[in-house]
Amino acid sequence: MTRGASLVEIASELYTGALDEFITARNARAGATAARDPALAAQIRELRKPSVAAWVVNIFASERREQLAEALELAEQLREAQDDLDASALSRLGRDRRALTVRLAAAAAELAEARGERVTTATREAVQQTLSAAFFDADAAAAVSSGRLVRALEPRGAFSDAMESIVGGGAPGAPARQEKPVDELDARRRRREAERLLRDAQQAHDRSAARAAAASRELREITRTAEALSSRAASLEKELAAVRREQELTRDAVELSEKEQQEASEQLAAADDVLNRAESAVGLLD
Repeated sequence: MTRGASLVEIASELYTGALDEFITARNARAGATAARDPALAAQIRELRKPSVAAWVVNIFASERREQLAEALELAEQLREAQDDLDASALSRLGRDRRALTVRLAAAAAELAEARGERVTTATREAVQQTLSAAFFDADAAAAVSSGRLVRALEPRGAFSDAMESIVGGGAPGAPARQEKPVDELDARRRRREAERLLRDAQQAHDRSAARAAAASRELREITRTAEALSSRAASLEKELAAVRREQELTRDAVELSEKEQQEASEQLAAADDVLNRAESAVGLLD
């Protein structure tokens, strides 16, 4: 930065610099400024280190300024138009907003990771919430666009009275809007494109609904099959238990029959012996 830079310029540099070097860079900047402007140096020292999520948003606001500006301008136009939308259109609008915040948060995370910062799932969610807040509130949009966020924002929060604590280096102004000349041909083209996207989205919705219905039918059929198999298994288990009981009874009967056969064999042997002696006695008498 050049000599005589303002607090906003210095803060913008610090809040998009290396996150783990923020305190060192801030103190060095304050020290370099102290001799010529003690009041500014004191203000620099008061700048608070941003949270990881806020820093990720700052990086995105700095390196993707045009993309962010277009998204916030579209969000403002949608806010102005949503009073005229029906429930179905509002529902689609909500889904579109959520999809847009996911895409922007993913792009911001990629930029941060390219700088060597680890972006956790919790940080990514905080970035999405911050962008969502910017879509719903003009003050939040100004804070996000400043590139000087100190902390992440909560969706649908109240920001106008807390800007000094949300943004480092002073409250920002409203995001600049680029006025474009009316181009009826371009407007018709954009409308046709919007209508095409709407048709595509409706078709995708219809396909998803058809797949969901088919999956529901398949689930019901599989559930019925599973219930029938469970019932059959229970019946077979009962039948198996009965067979096992019968098997035990048969085994006991076999053991008893074997015992009786052994006893009969022994009695037969004894009778044979008696018969033999009787026959011998008769032979002697002859």
